[in-house]
Amino acid sequence: MQNRIEIVNGVTRHPLYRMKEPINLSIGLGAQIAIVGANGSGKSRLVDVITGRYPLLLNEVHYDFSPSLHKLASENIKYITFRDSYGDSDNSYYYQQRWNQHDIDEKTPTVGQVLNETFDMAENGTGYGMSQEEKQLSRQRRMVLKDKLYEMFHLSTLLDKYVILLSSGDLRKFQLTKTLLSDPRMLIMDNPFIGLDAQTRDQLSDLLRTLIRDTDLQIVLVLSKTDDIPDFITHVIPVEHLKVLPKISREAYCAQRIPPPRRVLDEEKEARILALPEKEGLMTTTDAEGCILKLNKVSIRYGQRTILNELDWTVKQNEKWALQGENGAGKSTLLSLICADNPQSYACDIELFGRKRGSGESIWEIKKHIGYVSPEMHRAYLKDLPAIDIVASGLNDSVGLYVRPKPEQRAVCEWWMDIFGIAELKDRTFLKLSSGEQRLCLLTRAFVKDPELLILDEPLHGLDDRNRQLTREIISAFCRRPNKTMVMVTHYAEELPDVITHNLFLKKNK
Repeated sequence: MQNRIEIVNGVTRHPLYRMKEPINLSIGLGAQIAIVGANGSGKSRLVDVITGRYPLLLNEVHYDFSPSLHKLASENIKYITFRDSYGDSDNSYYYQQRWNQHDIDEKTPTVGQVLNETFDMAENGTGYGMSQEEKQLSRQRRMVLKDKLYEMFHLSTLLDKYVILLSSGDLRKFQLTKTLLSDPRMLIMDNPFIGLDAQTRDQLSDLLRTLIRDTDLQIVLVLSKTDDIPDFITHVIPVEHLKVLPKISREAYCAQRIPPPRRVLDEEKEARILALPEKEGLMTTTDAEGCILKLNKVSIRYGQRTILNELDWTVKQNEKWALQGENGAGKSTLLSLICADNPQSYACDIELFGRKRGSGESIWEIKKHIGYVSPEMHRAYLKDLPAIDIVASGLNDSVGLYVRPKPEQRAVCEWWMDIFGIAELKDRTFLKLSSGEQRLCLLTRAFVKDPELLILDEPLHGLDDRNRQLTREIISAFCRRPNKTMVMVTHYAEELPDVITHNLFLKKNK
């Protein structure tokens, strides 16, 4: 079988990004691949070798994408990374920007403009050596794909929006559409299903299955969540402890796959969480019914688009809520109102901890009692600080460390890093960590101040099977303590911890 990609005894030139053993790998024509492994195992490093980001020391990666006339790997291989689900990483982005539309330059391109430009660029880059009839057929095929993507992802309602304003799920749809419209020969996707609701996950799987059947496209999925490898995958490449293991069939991998144990958090650590003393200086509610949060007919609109429409919602102390709904239904917008990250929160009838929003409290007084993690927060962390400094920033609710922690505060950070199993990462800088390890740091950050209210927006994004189970158990133990209230967003029902008491499902406004 013709090999699209072949690596023999591959060792990267950059010593910081070398695997523990030389890489030997071939991906044949027609093979659909899943690269699997734990957080920090080396999956992304392997992809960086495949795509040519890290050149090899002695040998080189051999490519054969014939009959494609494109010669460069970058022209034939497109790679959607985990961070792409939050948008491009650039220095102009700040944490609350999604909620501050007035700060966006009017010259910034919209979703529709970017997608049209991508489609036109791909059209101009193809067709060499084709007859006029072949060019016409190629264009018709790509137009059909474009229409199908727009319909499947409901993009018609997003075309006039700036990319920065998209929800994390809609942003994922945009990135997938943009990449597929570039007409790649091989598409590598890092955790492509995260952030997507169940219906969209199924539709994406069906679309990829159709593209594989009807075109020359080859798929490589980089997966942390390995309990639902799509059936169109033919082979699996396991990566463990910076070692690339031999490629095996999907059937063989699924037959030998060992699911994580039913219990991951050891009893000693669980007991330590449950034995934590009650926090001093609790934010007490003046509400006679013990309400932590009240929203009274809250509406959020951007231009002609209604996100939330006269929403009434009450959360009482010690309740644990699952917040669910399809992509774009307003889940993250709702949470941004609670945390006062959204400027419209001061125009809404909101009570938090018994205080009416806008009655004189500062944003920092609000955040002092809330532990929060979200896709927007993950995107905002672009500073390459040591992991323990990222965790310590949660003590003062800053993005970045602006107040050096006291020794006793640093000890608290180390304590929680041990609970989440990342104590050995404390001195490694954030941007050198894998996406899953970054998410564990941000989760730890949400717990260090022992908050009364936990707000977890897709907290398990990018975590491997074991760390997803570990985090669920940590959340559960934490929430079994007195005076702890939680709101958690997820598109996977199995990710919800066993302490959930209530459910709110948001419907998307058409």
